[in-house]
Amino acid sequence: MRAISYDQYGTPDDVLTVGELPDPKVGPGEALVEVRSVGINPVDWKLVGGGLDPLMEVRFPVVPGWDVSGVVRAVGPDTPEVAVGDEVLAYARKDWVQAGTLAELVTVPARALARKPAEVDFDRAAALPLVGLTAARTLIDHLHVGEGDVVLVHNAAGGVGRLGVQIARELGAARVIGTASEANHDRLRELGAEPVTYGEGLAERVRGLAPEGVDAVADFVGGVWEVTQAVLREGGRHASIADHGEPAVADHIVWVRPDGERLAWLAGLAADGRLEIDVAGVHEGLESVPAAFAENERGHGGGKLVVRVSTD
Repeated sequence: MRAISYDQYGTPDDVLTVGELPDPKVGPGEALVEVRSVGINPVDWKLVGGGLDPLMEVRFPVVPGWDVSGVVRAVGPDTPEVAVGDEVLAYARKDWVQAGTLAELVTVPARALARKPAEVDFDRAAALPLVGLTAARTLIDHLHVGEGDVVLVHNAAGGVGRLGVQIARELGAARVIGTASEANHDRLRELGAEPVTYGEGLAERVRGLAPEGVDAVADFVGGVWEVTQAVLREGGRHASIADHGEPAVADHIVWVRPDGERLAWLAGLAADGRLEIDVAGVHEGLESVPAAFAENERGHGGGKLVVRVSTD
């Protein structure tokens, strides 16, 4: 199979190469997925630079990429959950860093797979898994958002935040306040949030909207613990995907997990028009991966970036 890979740490332009690698073996409880599209996340290019080396086992050569949409081409023994020809999506992170999704083929454990609804195209499906599951895990498992809650979402215009706003409303939140630059305020209003501009005076602006404080804070950016403290009502809940260095947040850190059942729920919401997946741009072919990584690292507005690996 063709894949993009690296055999040492470095910058994407210096160490990523496109070439032939052996086709993956399909073990018990796994499916072989012919890759259509891959969502790009900051963790992808951070891995290339060795960003997770202290945390996860790495086996070179590494194919990057954790998000995927595609078509099942084979199944391993005892894998009744899917069949050849099924269109699927997955957050395909394994327990070690090696066999990622930026390739023509990837094996995915059945527990991570969800069937792709016909109403959701491959590009939007590939843009959903990591950010959607991160937002859902934060709001459901850590914050227990429910009917009547007032929720503050830090970085509401980011990839996780956009979905977090919508999921919070789906869970019954009465109000969702989202921090973002003014350029993204109109889009956040369309998604169901009350936008506030981040920066100096943020706590006062949030308090102006919610004088009695908010019930839950979802931190999707980091470095905002003081603001969270200032606006969270007594007994309120908070969780962060980024503030690993803040001792007061240590017991409220979110690390997303592969979860096919929850991903199927999110994909169903998207199919029903209740969850909008914003795709900022599509890069064509494995050769475009370094450019996609660079664009993601620079930051961009409008949603997720996707690499389209194949269309057949």
